[in-house]
Amino acid sequence: MNRIYALVDCNNFYVSCERVFNPRLEGRPVVVLSNNDGCVVARSNEAKRLGIRMGQPAFQSRDLFRNHNVAVYSSNYALYGDMSQRIMHTLSQFASDQEVYSIDESFLCFPEESPELLISFARHIRRVVRRWTGLPVSVGLARTKTLAKVANCIAKKNPVHEGVFSLADHPDVEGVLSGVDVEDVWGVGPRHASMLRRHGVLNALQLRNAHDIWIRKSMTVMGLRTVMELRGVSCIPLESAPVPRKGIMSSGSFGRPVESLGELKEALAAYVTSAAEKLRGQNSAASVVHVFLLTNRFKEDEPQYNNAATAALPLASSYTPDLIRCAHERLEAIYRPGYRYKKIGVFLAEIVPRDSVQLSLLASEYPHERNRVLMDMVDRINARWGDDAVGYAACGVNRDWRMRRELLSPRYTTQWSEIPVVLSS
Repeated sequence: MNRIYALVDCNNFYVSCERVFNPRLEGRPVVVLSNNDGCVVARSNEAKRLGIRMGQPAFQSRDLFRNHNVAVYSSNYALYGDMSQRIMHTLSQFASDQEVYSIDESFLCFPEESPELLISFARHIRRVVRRWTGLPVSVGLARTKTLAKVANCIAKKNPVHEGVFSLADHPDVEGVLSGVDVEDVWGVGPRHASMLRRHGVLNALQLRNAHDIWIRKSMTVMGLRTVMELRGVSCIPLESAPVPRKGIMSSGSFGRPVESLGELKEALAAYVTSAAEKLRGQNSAASVVHVFLLTNRFKEDEPQYNNAATAALPLASSYTPDLIRCAHERLEAIYRPGYRYKKIGVFLAEIVPRDSVQLSLLASEYPHERNRVLMDMVDRINARWGDDAVGYAACGVNRDWRMRRELLSPRYTTQWSEIPVVLSS
């Protein structure tokens, strides 16, 4: 039985989440900023038409924002994460086979139907998602995941398709692919795109028609899979469960320059706590802790200092206190007074399955199982009652070093004190 892939992608996801709870934003240019309210990371269509670019520094755009009544928001990760879960749960109602590809994208797979039924079903998905979550989505249909990505891009960019486009039985697939730049093909990174352009392969159609042997030599077997997918041969199956990450990074810039070792330790402990939670979330443990810190390289009038240190744990662990202790030791080794630090972070590496950690005969009294139970309990409490319901003293209390989010909207769906209130007249 032939199968059809659907890529469902939220339109301007961060902006759309803000609009769900503030209908006055409809039709108004809206942007969402990165950490510390630094750069534009999401734009409404109205903002795009004003020429606002992704990554554009906010401080360079203040006059533009003011003159065109642009609504500006800090990134509300609690809201976006919860809305993402709602969307993915809604989409799971439409297909037994689903791959959550990113915070705002999901692949669905179902049996092939007639072109009319496929389009009708995709429109039904859009209506239900909008009704249940308030968020607009676009749907691309095709016989492979790569072509579904192409179809989704067309559905999103061309209003005439009303958010749905299918390449499953399209009469001119070649014409569609000829209009897709090679760097916009899913699976083609910047390095390969540059190489392909040097050899005259400028669009998806030319890539599809490239010789197999040359593609495999130039782009490895993964590149050949992409080419086969463009030809309509499904080579990339759905991943029903996310692949465990081989490394986990947690870092951030400070809301103000930090000089004291005490504040640096607090910040580092907070980032280690976040990384450890992600580590346990994929049922893993880490064997290596890498710590780094740096000053602001854009402050040319200030002394600069960047450094990093790595430590190998005697026993792979996901126990937060162990990881904090190790990270603090590395920080103390590289910290230098007299500098104004801008950023600190931790990278957990050499990740192994949590259930297959090799215990040491020389550490037979290490409370491995007790620590596992304790961490699982902490994670469940925080998942139920919110982040930092149970925290670590090492992370500090006031945390004055935290990144700036001066334009943050309420956490409408995850914080009781910020839940929307409807007042009757």
